[in-house]
Amino acid sequence: MRRIFLFSLLMLGFGVYSQTTVNGNVTDENGQPVPGANVVIVGKAIGTTSDFDGNFVLETSEIPPFQLRITSIGYSEATADVTANNQTISVTLGETQTFLDEVVISASRTPERIFESPVTVERLGIEAIKNTTAADFYGGLENLKGVDINTNSLTFKSVNTRGFATFANTRFMQLVDGMDNSTPALNFPIGNLVGLIEADVQSVELLPGASSALYGANAFNGLLFMRSKSPFDYQGISATIKQGITSQEAAGDNSYTDFGIRAAYKFSDKFAGKVNFGYLKGTDWAATSEVDKFDPTRTRADLNYDGINVYGDEVSADIKSVAVTLEGLGILPEGANALVPSVQVSRTGYNEADLTNYNAESIKADWGLYYRPVVGNSLEISYVGKVGTGSTIYQGTNRYNINGFFQEQHKLEVRNDNFFLRSYLVADKAGDSYDMVFTGININRRWKDDNTWFGEYAGTYVEATLGGATDAQAHAAARAQAESGRYLPGSPEFQSAFNSVIKDPDLATGSQFRDASKYYHTNGNYNFSHLIDWADIQLGGSFRQYSLNSFGTIYTDYDGPIDYSEYGVYTQIQKDLELNEQLKLKLTGSIRYDKSEFFDGFFSPRLSAGLTINRNHNVRASVQTGFRNPTTQDLFIGLDAGRAILVGSAPDNLDRYVRDYDVSGGGQALGQPATITQTGAAAYNNSYSLSSVQTLGQTGDPGDLRIANPDLVKPEQVTSFEIGYRGKIDKIIIDFSTYYNNYKDFISQEVVVAPFYGTVGDGALSVAAISNDDFQPYSAYTNSNVDVNSYGASLGLSAKVFGNFDLGGSYTFAKQDFDQEANPDFMTSFNTPEHKFKASFGHQELFENFGFNIAYRFSDDYFWEATFGNGVVPEFHTLDLQINYRVPGIKSTFKAGGTNILGNEYFTAFGTGFIGSIYYLSWAINTL
Repeated sequence: MRRIFLFSLLMLGFGVYSQTTVNGNVTDENGQPVPGANVVIVGKAIGTTSDFDGNFVLETSEIPPFQLRITSIGYSEATADVTANNQTISVTLGETQTFLDEVVISASRTPERIFESPVTVERLGIEAIKNTTAADFYGGLENLKGVDINTNSLTFKSVNTRGFATFANTRFMQLVDGMDNSTPALNFPIGNLVGLIEADVQSVELLPGASSALYGANAFNGLLFMRSKSPFDYQGISATIKQGITSQEAAGDNSYTDFGIRAAYKFSDKFAGKVNFGYLKGTDWAATSEVDKFDPTRTRADLNYDGINVYGDEVSADIKSVAVTLEGLGILPEGANALVPSVQVSRTGYNEADLTNYNAESIKADWGLYYRPVVGNSLEISYVGKVGTGSTIYQGTNRYNINGFFQEQHKLEVRNDNFFLRSYLVADKAGDSYDMVFTGININRRWKDDNTWFGEYAGTYVEATLGGATDAQAHAAARAQAESGRYLPGSPEFQSAFNSVIKDPDLATGSQFRDASKYYHTNGNYNFSHLIDWADIQLGGSFRQYSLNSFGTIYTDYDGPIDYSEYGVYTQIQKDLELNEQLKLKLTGSIRYDKSEFFDGFFSPRLSAGLTINRNHNVRASVQTGFRNPTTQDLFIGLDAGRAILVGSAPDNLDRYVRDYDVSGGGQALGQPATITQTGAAAYNNSYSLSSVQTLGQTGDPGDLRIANPDLVKPEQVTSFEIGYRGKIDKIIIDFSTYYNNYKDFISQEVVVAPFYGTVGDGALSVAAISNDDFQPYSAYTNSNVDVNSYGASLGLSAKVFGNFDLGGSYTFAKQDFDQEANPDFMTSFNTPEHKFKASFGHQELFENFGFNIAYRFSDDYFWEATFGNGVVPEFHTLDLQINYRVPGIKSTFKAGGTNILGNEYFTAFGTGFIGSIYYLSWAINTL
């Protein structure tokens, strides 16, 4: 009896946990399989996706009858009834949807059709990624309307919208599965160096313009929102393999490899996991410009030459001042300085190509465990880990070889359809990274220190002049003597000095970039729509704790990490109003409060209204304010960049940067000590503007000097107005937006000059210090005292033509309104072309399993302004092409493509390498 009883219990258990299995196939109207279609039980958070051949298997504990909902981007929704176990169903999806029907999340933190989004949104989905002409999905963002991609390196591209960008784009936020992947040390994302692999990308959404109301201070000028694929919905092993070449006149033709693999498995309706790995290797775009950074008419034969991509020649001195000092020390005879002209002479530098191997590499991996404790409920608990390392080139105040950079992220999250709560850690290590400018400077100093070099130069000039040499002959002899013993690139002496310098973190003698910073972030959101009928209400907040640890090489953290925190809370209300059968009004109101421990709190409201007319037209208008807290660099940097010292303006940072300076012989003749100590506070309370010092050098009139004394940095504010239209007229899809932005307390850097002695405005001693070259230039972080405005518009058109060909195009206009002449020392770094045009033409199924796409881009010329240097970026045209062939039998798609196939090399920022062409073959396996 006991055995019968146990057997009965066992059979009962089988009955309780028995599963219903549904087999199916999803095709389009042409009978072609639709991979990646979502198959979900209506009213339940249970589902699966179709594979490469459109097939799916759904196993569930639900007992028939029930209904399935089948959806896929670009197709109309379909339903199917399940009435029995082991049923097989076939579903046909109609191709009636357009991009207007695509669902986005980023605009309102809740799913909604892009057609009804309250603000402008650009989207790149799975199909768009498959059809992109770019070498990878991140590069494909360049073809989106209104988007600028500034190429720093093959592995570091900076995304920006609506102007005001450098490679240190702290105004733009990049989220990957809800995690900010800005580097803790630099406070901005470094492209996709440690981001997603292509096989795991579900969608990419981009919000141009202020997004602070929902996402906080770092989303001041835009947001990139990337989502990966859930292992519950996308299972199996998939991979992408790309092999090709990069072609550039300066670097030649070099191998290019990009590989990614994804493995995901749903162990049950409750538990799933995934692992991803990506590897990219190539040769970077070599930067070889020898044009003088400050005067294009100069050549390497000039005395004070400073080449754009030549490093070490930043060090210069007035040889007359050197001669005066040598004379005072008794090294030169009395009166010898009268023979020496007052001219600046720079040391001879090394080309960038001598200081880097241009290796571009990215190795990244991530993994996730996902648990749904209640079957049929959307509650999910997950842990996600990400690590990445790589080599790239970063251009900030100087050019940096980011070698072996490492970043990791770890996230714990609890979420369901109505809320999420996540906490994550982001930490980085600089690896073997180094500053290429200081590498050149300090290799020079390894074989001959500056005092010796300039002393030999001045002394030889005097000797040659006394011997009857002309000025040109004397300078030639002086440089030849000073250069004696110089380490030549490729020599053992050069290599030994190079290896030693890049491992030395002291910028007086080395160039190593050290860092092990991190931040902790927690944020949550609750949507009350399931509890409240009359409106969609959300409430959320975030907290972040920074821990800066550069060991004193970037920040003033000489005695240990610098810790500080900030937090924010927000709410949003959305209301849909059915005015009549033809009119639907959607109102959205958001407000956020953010507080940094260094500044007063700030409110960021957003109001928007969207009117849907006749289902095919939507007109929207919004006004929102945003703000941006000063970044970690704005606050705590303490970095000698060569031409100027960067000093952050947090109140307790000013006196943390301390440095001793030698006073010239002219200064000592005025009774000043041979050495003075100056802190970073001098930049803010005892400084002249750089432009006025330059004017003094030309006129000799002390009355031309202007006191700078910039204010300490404080939060920046923007008020943004936007009007837009989305709609369909016959077969043409239209997306238009126009905006006007008003910035107050605009944060930027202002170069000032602090004299070693005297008080600015005294008309005497401080003027003498400037005349004697007894001063230090600083790059101060401050706010503009005048408003900065910008405005622009974008128009996108797309249509099916000639049957089923896809034709699209966009035009973007952007303009800055700022009186630069009245503010010559203040840089806004607008860095955006006034006119951009993009177009694409293709067919996903030109004939069976074969498709193609062509993309064209035009950029107007524009002026690039940044701390590394300023200059014009000429207009450029590029043409990209890809053809693809699908082989369903082996679940594969083969693609051949090329970017910039016309070979017209161009650059997007002053000082970077020219961008050449990439030609590639790719094989995508089982990618949905």
